[in-house]
Amino acid sequence: MKIDESAKIRLLIVDDQSLIRQGLKAMLEQERDLQVVGDAENGKIALEMVAQLQPDVVLMDLRMPEMDGRTATKQIVENFPHIKVLVLSTFDDDTSLAGAMRAGAKGYLLKDMPSSELANAIRFGHYGYTQFGPGLFDKLLAKETSAAGSSENSSPAKLSELTAREQEVLNLIGVGATNREIAQKLYITEGTVKTHVTSILNRLNLKNRSQLAIYANSVNHKSVEGVMGNG
Repeated sequence: MKIDESAKIRLLIVDDQSLIRQGLKAMLEQERDLQVVGDAENGKIALEMVAQLQPDVVLMDLRMPEMDGRTATKQIVENFPHIKVLVLSTFDDDTSLAGAMRAGAKGYLLKDMPSSELANAIRFGHYGYTQFGPGLFDKLLAKETSAAGSSENSSPAKLSELTAREQEVLNLIGVGATNREIAQKLYITEGTVKTHVTSILNRLNLKNRSQLAIYANSVNHKSVEGVMGNG
């Protein structure tokens, strides 16, 4: 994927440990197309800084005082849908992973990943591609499939059961598009998009948008696990 390095990607780093924030800033600013515009020690401060600074991407820790990363992610995505949130955590348990993605995170990465891979994940996340650390997509898929139910009647139906328009909507959900973005892309109203989403959920026996995104990525291979297939 060709990256336009003439326009820097503006980053906000959110972590309760000052040393980690400083280290990430020093590391990421070695990349000529990345710019750290601010950092915050908890989700509450992060919300204030997002409103003020309007970063392109937020690197979000999960476990913090005042306001945790999942809550902050949900509020950022709801109020600033153009801003991408990438969770950067030391925890790889399926509960934390699923919770972050349901909150609207554009990806889930681990703090021990190499700096070059983190930089690439930020770039891909900024351009709309969902990012996962090695092995995390499979873990999330297993978690969401289990949540949907293990019986044959509750398992996802085949993609072929969707109409052509529903498949277009599903593909766009898979790359993280909002209802508004889908409406603009397909030249339909947001109300029509919502109707399609409801229909897709019913046809595929899925419960929520998070499961739709995971399903779309699993059948279309549009999710990038790790970065560009690493791991």
